[in-house]
Amino acid sequence: MKEDCIFCKIARGSIPSATVYEDSHFRVILDINPATKGHCLIIPKEHFDNIYDLDGETAGKLFSLATCIARAMKDALKCDGLNVLQNNGQIAGQTVFHFHLHLIPRYEGDEVNLTWTPHESDAEELEELRKAIRKGI
Repeated sequence: MKEDCIFCKIARGSIPSATVYEDSHFRVILDINPATKGHCLIIPKEHFDNIYDLDGETAGKLFSLATCIARAMKDALKCDGLNVLQNNGQIAGQTVFHFHLHLIPRYEGDEVNLTWTPHESDAEELEELRKAIRKGI
């Protein structure tokens, strides 16, 4: 836990939240500034700045929980779809530097825009990228 981290404070219950689920590893809350009705955040109780700091065991537990929460959201909210979003670094839109996963219910006509303009790449570029990434695994 970091003393100056707002999500650490929320995770340990020092700051009130609309908690929909809690266990010894995570707190799941309703976002106070939601993209849509029912937007949830899954917050690990242990502090990780971003995905690069997250260990595999925690990541596995987190995504297992995400599927459970997503199903509950679909049933309760009757949403038409769901985005799973996680930002790393300011350039990627991260504003709170404590790893958290967004579960954003989507509704027909909700006007939330989480898309990008696709770019083309050639086979040679893809092969170079594939090799570079694979080398680090």
